[in-house]
Amino acid sequence: MGKKKDKVVDLKPEKITDEQLKKVQDLVNTINRGQLELGVMETRKHMLLHNVAGIQEQLTVMQNEFQEQYGTFDINIQDGTINYQEDEPSDS
Repeated sequence: MGKKKDKVVDLKPEKITDEQLKKVQDLVNTINRGQLELGVMETRKHMLLHNVAGIQEQLTVMQNEFQEQYGTFDINIQDGTINYQEDEPSDS
């Protein structure tokens, strides 16, 4: 009495096309390469910041030496002239 139902065939594709797969793989690989390069750049940046901080410390030490020796660390870095303050008496 009951009519048998036909089986419904699922027509959904199982995979994307080869062209789509290649394109999405290329995009993901490009992103991965970019992220890797950013990581390398961040490491270089960190090292450079560390080096600059060390050089700034050396400069501070040298300025302190100038202050002790000459009474000022205001030095013309082009020609080495000491820029004494006008209100400071000179030793001469």
